Amino acid sequence: MRFERKAVALFPALALMILSGCKPKAPARNRLDEKHFPSMILWAWERPEELEFLDTRRYAVAFLAQTLTLKGDDVGFAPRHQLLRVSPTTELIAVTRIESQKTTGQRAALTPAQRDRLVTLILKTLELNRVTAIQIDFDAVSSERDFYRALLRDLRARLPDNVPLSITALASFCIGDRWLNDLPVDEAVPMIFRMGADDQSIKSLLSAGGDFGEPLCRRSYGIAVDEPLEMKFEKSRRLYVFNNHAWMEKDVASIQQRIQQ
Repeated sequence: MRFERKAVALFPALALMILSGCKPKAPARNRLDEKHFPSMILWAWERPEELEFLDTRRYAVAFLAQTLTLKGDDVGFAPRHQLLRVSPTTELIAVTRIESQKTTGQRAALTPAQRDRLVTLILKTLELNRVTAIQIDFDAVSSERDFYRALLRDLRARLPDNVPLSITALASFCIGDRWLNDLPVDEAVPMIFRMGADDQSIKSLLSAGGDFGEPLCRRSYGIAVDEPLEMKFEKSRRLYVFNNHAWMEKDVASIQQRIQQ
């Protein structure tokens, strides 16, 4: 996931609302809070993972359930092939990775039929054992945003009302790009790792006490085990953690210790 835009000032719009007497919009519903999801969620990607050691009162698992690829008029389907072991009380989020021209190099038709196929396949992940929430990981380019917005609206309309819907988001989208505004999701997880050219500007902003301009991005953080944690974290937000190898107890302990420091 690459980050393409520079950080911008976060507060002029809020100041304008205050000066003009307008009240900020009330925060949208957050089903993850309603379900009392744990505050730390480990991403389990496509590799064998044995996570039975987790304290399920403190940790949940967001696992890659499938990868869906848009090519031309087609939707390619690749289910998870790797072992995932968790304790019976672990809260699970089924992650669907959507790949398109940014990763395939081939333009997708972005038809209503493709959108319907995606929604159907994503809904099927709810049938997996103990899955109680859905997350979409899609680095949509500008030409794909209307399609993605329509996809999320269709998906939310067909999901049970109490099932949380989460998406990942490039951190630059959360600062200077308003296309996430009013998406029908419970959170947009800002990915503050592997940020490329925007890495220092965004981390400097967060280290100085700044924040993301998009309200949906102010409910969680996405970080990686192998990158330094130099930002100030709001303790009320969930933390999603990526690991570039299979999780071990020492990795979890290390992240917890670094956050506390």
